[in-house]
Amino acid sequence: MHLLIQGCKRNDRDSQRLLYQHYYSYALAICIRYSRSMVEAKEVVNDGFLKVFDKIDQYNADYPFKGWLRRIMINASIDQYRKEIKHAHQAPVEYANKVHDQPVAVNNLAHEELMTLVQRLTPAYRAVFNLYVIDGYTHKEIGKLLNISEGTSKSNLLKARENLRTMLEGMNEMPYGKAN
Repeated sequence: MHLLIQGCKRNDRDSQRLLYQHYYSYALAICIRYSRSMVEAKEVVNDGFLKVFDKIDQYNADYPFKGWLRRIMINASIDQYRKEIKHAHQAPVEYANKVHDQPVAVNNLAHEELMTLVQRLTPAYRAVFNLYVIDGYTHKEIGKLLNISEGTSKSNLLKARENLRTMLEGMNEMPYGKAN
């Protein structure tokens, strides 16, 4: 891997192509969580790789490349979110104080089905849900990344969970509990 990265630093097209091919699936798995469709996720991956190749000199070889790539793909996804935000719905901050006792049951839900449901969330809800639940960011960090308040992050997470719960309940009412 070190040789590929060195080749990318020299703008060697073959090294860039091989690095892209090697990490494409990993990058796509990250971006699809933040995107509303596979087409959008692929666009974000390509934007992300452009940033990788543009900023490859900033990569510190003392740390795993995958972590650095992950951060770039998340940031590329957030950039896409910012493009969509003017059309997004955000829950009022007061909604964050509402408490729910019902857990979301996802034990029998396949990963692909869950990701399909997450993709149906609004961009604001999807971004906060992914950053908090999957990528482990704090509400304070999310607020800074998305240019929203900590309270808005909390309320968007709550609304995202409620929307997912509603979608799951709708699936449970269908025969065999699966969406078509």
